Amino acid sequence: MTRSPNSAGMWLARPFTERSTQWFLGILTLAVALVSILHLALPVSNPLHVSAYTVTLLGKYLCYALLAVAVDLVWGFLGILSLGHGAFFAVGGYAMGMYLMRQIGDRGVYGNPTLPDFMVFLNWDQLPWYWHGFDMAWFAFVMVLLAPGLLALVFGFLAFRSRVTGVYLSIITQALTFALMLAFFRNEMGFGGNNGLTDFKDILGFNLRTDATRLGLFIATGVALGLGYIICRAIVGSKLGRVSIACRDAEARTRFLGYRVERVQLFVFVVSAMLAGVAGALYVPQVGIINPSEFSPLFSIEVVVWVALGGRATLYGAVIGAILVNYAKTVFTGVMPDAWLFALGGLFVLVTVLLPKGIAGLIRHRKVDTTPETPAGKEATA
Repeated sequence: MTRSPNSAGMWLARPFTERSTQWFLGILTLAVALVSILHLALPVSNPLHVSAYTVTLLGKYLCYALLAVAVDLVWGFLGILSLGHGAFFAVGGYAMGMYLMRQIGDRGVYGNPTLPDFMVFLNWDQLPWYWHGFDMAWFAFVMVLLAPGLLALVFGFLAFRSRVTGVYLSIITQALTFALMLAFFRNEMGFGGNNGLTDFKDILGFNLRTDATRLGLFIATGVALGLGYIICRAIVGSKLGRVSIACRDAEARTRFLGYRVERVQLFVFVVSAMLAGVAGALYVPQVGIINPSEFSPLFSIEVVVWVALGGRATLYGAVIGAILVNYAKTVFTGVMPDAWLFALGGLFVLVTVLLPKGIAGLIRHRKVDTTPETPAGKEATA
């Protein structure tokens, strides 16, 4: 059987024929365009004006949404509950932070054209070998994908080959991000220790402190979220996606049918890690800092909560959950700074009890078209 020469194009074009994808991309495009117009066209005195601070805050929400989509890809459609995706997010963020630090040059506090300020403060006399190349944008952008991808490749190869599954795999992923957090806290690692990387000046020659750059980063994050969503939908809607769902519902039977489950798991896991790295890379220039706290296991657990609240195995539900929870966190920390964790926990309990399928369950009038029934899926739900 010969493949059509346009099979690759059809694989990528398939998501655009799905109504859920069309709705998602339409709403995302409209939201990004509306925020941009309200920021640029209306004066500051207008109550509908969107401030630069709000643009940056919304950009951060979109970064979290892309991270949630990455987690939903492996948890919702592959059945792997990863409690360590914050590690891939942080690694991508550090790759971008290293590039931004190299762009400072002699404008730092100590005026050293090569060494970042924290290295001068620690009496380092030369740049570590792994910092070389980050003065070039293309190299840094490649590393944003390559660094978390390689980390996921090595980790996934060892874990999946050993057939570590279930809660044991979740614990190992959490141990991974905790170990990286402890390592990055050390000054000897050369990543700024507990202070991390900060005091960025510009990106691609554009001043990070200008409103135009902040808006540009917000738009770039929206585009990245759209592309990441399309990639995930394309994977889920392909044969690979159907095999992934079979692995989720009946892994032993899928192995018996002759599928190399480890390869499927590894590929999807690496793609998810790379998407998380892109989210971290876009997060850093908008927030202005990256430090080891992003490796915190609690952050990775929080991402899983976003996906659960929004609706697992829907992708768009992960976006809804990420934006809603982080917006609620912003509101609660301002209204009730001493009790916002209780309010957030109450929201989680309320949604879990009333909406067991997540918020996405309210807007789905039929079964999600990206999870077609397979023999394994039918038996699992029987």
